Amino acid sequence: MPRFQPFVMERMMSKFEKAVDYNLSESGVHPLTLNELFQDDPEGMARLMSLEMDYAHANGIPDLRRNIAALYPGAGPENVLVTVGAIEANYDILWSLLSPGDEIVVMLPNYMQIWGLAKNLGFSLKTFSLDEKNGWAPDLDGLKKAVTRKTKLIAVCNPNNPTGYILDKKEMEAVVETARGAGAWILADEVYAGAERTAEEQTPTFYGLYDKVLAVGSLSKAYGLPGLRVGWAVGPAEIIDELWARHEYLTLSATMLSNHLAAYALSPAVRPRLINRGRGFIRRGYPVLERWMGEHEGILSAVPPRAAAIAFVKYNLDIPSTRFVERLREEKKVLIVPGDHFGLDHFVRISYGLPHEYLTPALGRIHELIAETGAIKR
Repeated sequence: MPRFQPFVMERMMSKFEKAVDYNLSESGVHPLTLNELFQDDPEGMARLMSLEMDYAHANGIPDLRRNIAALYPGAGPENVLVTVGAIEANYDILWSLLSPGDEIVVMLPNYMQIWGLAKNLGFSLKTFSLDEKNGWAPDLDGLKKAVTRKTKLIAVCNPNNPTGYILDKKEMEAVVETARGAGAWILADEVYAGAERTAEEQTPTFYGLYDKVLAVGSLSKAYGLPGLRVGWAVGPAEIIDELWARHEYLTLSATMLSNHLAAYALSPAVRPRLINRGRGFIRRGYPVLERWMGEHEGILSAVPPRAAAIAFVKYNLDIPSTRFVERLREEKKVLIVPGDHFGLDHFVRISYGLPHEYLTPALGRIHELIAETGAIKR
């Protein structure tokens, strides 16, 4: 058995996100209230009040699967499995498609669940990089070199966590062609689709570009509904059935209440409003963060994210990122994510998809710690 690799970022957040004054470690937009969700629809709320708290359909209630399928070209309800968050969908996919010793190629930096699972489940792990010097564009030559005839799966995150980079059409096509050449699956973590900062069009999905794609989504990021713990996988029906069989060992089903709330949130009448709300937080929040970084010229900088409610901020201080984040939490009661958790020191991930009255004082406390370090240049 391989030595267990903890999920260090989620361990940190699990322990401390509820114990600080300001939590800037989350990557989604400010959470929605039920009153906001059912805005101007008291009948919808009333229907919910009469809902029996039975088990839901194990693979997701039909209305929810139909609403999810509508987001993916050519998909139907049979192509959808509803999971307890995207994190379960990713696990189901790896468990279904790979065996110990199989080769997997993972984009870095990235949400490190798949990287950690590859280590814990005994896969042969390779990586390819996003290049900061090129605006976080992918090193496609590096991808081609990493992929071999032994590669079973390529894992990408688009839009990317932590950089907010969005692959363009040519880059997506290059990933597909590389996967097709090896006969490999693509696991496309697309949980930030809909959280675009600079574009009105939603980030295109990999689903439909190639017959061996599994796309993963969630209500936690763009929609501001992380507390529902609803995610999904979309893929070929026969593979979705394989995932469903693993799902029955893990969680059985998302709750009846979460299923119905999610179906409502993704309905054609409601979904556009939630997307606009999330983008509003992102587009109002980033200028606040950008101005604050500008006040620390020579110390803080970031490639402007194209999507997501997070920025991957580079800093020029003589302190490792994990220690900086520890001091910030202990001394200033603010939580952010160290770049070490993504394999890149001297970066931190900061959430900005938040109300101004919450974000501004939190950034002020980070400023206090920067000042106390003496802003020593490396």
